[in-house]
Amino acid sequence: MSQSAVAGGVDEGKRRFLTIATAVVGGGVTVAVAIPFLGSMMPSQRAKAAGAPVELDISKIEPGMIATFEWRGKPVWVVNRTKEMLDSLDGDSGLLADPNSESSGSIQPAYAKNTVRSLQEHANYLVVVGVCTHLGCSPTFRKEVAAADLGADWPGGFFCPCHGSKFDMAGRVFKGVPAPTNLEIPPYKYLSDARLLIGDDSKGS
Repeated sequence: MSQSAVAGGVDEGKRRFLTIATAVVGGGVTVAVAIPFLGSMMPSQRAKAAGAPVELDISKIEPGMIATFEWRGKPVWVVNRTKEMLDSLDGDSGLLADPNSESSGSIQPAYAKNTVRSLQEHANYLVVVGVCTHLGCSPTFRKEVAAADLGADWPGGFFCPCHGSKFDMAGRVFKGVPAPTNLEIPPYKYLSDARLLIGDDSKGS
């Protein structure tokens, strides 16, 4: 074998090594640059606390169950109401202080100003801020009907253990309790049957 052939072989090997090394280093630099860039497109924790929309997966919430999420530093409940829970809402009016959400202090989007306080096409889901409108405690989910400690007329809903405020399965406040208004309904929209966006109800362009 000639000296030039050996030299050519060595040069070819070096060339291949340098090409691979350059590609690896270049790829690493690209990833290092891309990660902060992509991260900058995601809402930061501070942005979320300030009100950036939060996307939720609600596919695993079984009928009759509740799931808790966080938005603006507050708990947001998503309740998958059963037919029985929805049917009970029409009979609650006599117990409630503001059954039609007409009080100036009742906060909900226009599309949730109805008996179920939800979007009609997904009426089974209640999306509500889990903060009592009295002094900011977090009520508990009490879905049992006629609970011994809440009275024979208890239809199921939310009970605040701090000062005894009661809300029905649509987050509507009972008469004669400390809480002055219904629970807050945040703006929201469905991205699909299983995905919910809290904090944004715009239709888009």
